Amino acid sequence: MAKHVDYYVSINSPWTYLGSQRFEAMARKYGASVTIWPVDFGSVFSVSGGLPLPKRAPQRQAYRMMELKRWRAQTGVKLTLEPKFFPTNELPAAKCVIALREQGRMADAIKVAHASMAAIWAEEKNPADPATLKQILTDCGVDADAVMKASEAPEINEKREAYTKHAIAQNVFGAPSFVIDGEIFWGQDRLDFVDRKLAS
Repeated sequence: MAKHVDYYVSINSPWTYLGSQRFEAMARKYGASVTIWPVDFGSVFSVSGGLPLPKRAPQRQAYRMMELKRWRAQTGVKLTLEPKFFPTNELPAAKCVIALREQGRMADAIKVAHASMAAIWAEEKNPADPATLKQILTDCGVDADAVMKASEAPEINEKREAYTKHAIAQNVFGAPSFVIDGEIFWGQDRLDFVDRKLAS
């Protein structure tokens, strides 16, 4: 029987971006259903011991850069190590993802999330810019004006807060996280374990 994956993401996360296409392929391979959760990881960090990048110790920041280089080489994924628009305000793109998710358009929501990540990390674009976000949505094959309008509804902010509280309740603490049968797999470097779990 095909499994279900709760997929917790940050649009700003290079690690979520690095694993995005591999995870999509994996879900297709096993016929897994996926629910995407665009979470406010700033709020998650505040209760789980995490720190935003600028507040991390210099040696941790240096190691992060080394690991990004390693994984870029390992995966062959196009990645700009210090993109022009990082960190960006991920809220506009996340709200569009939430609007699509709440309409039951999960595949479109995932597609827009991944395209927004690629915009930051591979294309030197800023998905917080309305014109850029509109183009991302259009390129994903959705009605950009309708999705952006839906994303501005007050309940979308409430949904993001609810998603974040849900993530905290599920003991999620970093992005990306994949939760299958109550088991957490944190990080794109755990996708081999995700593969085994989906195959089981």
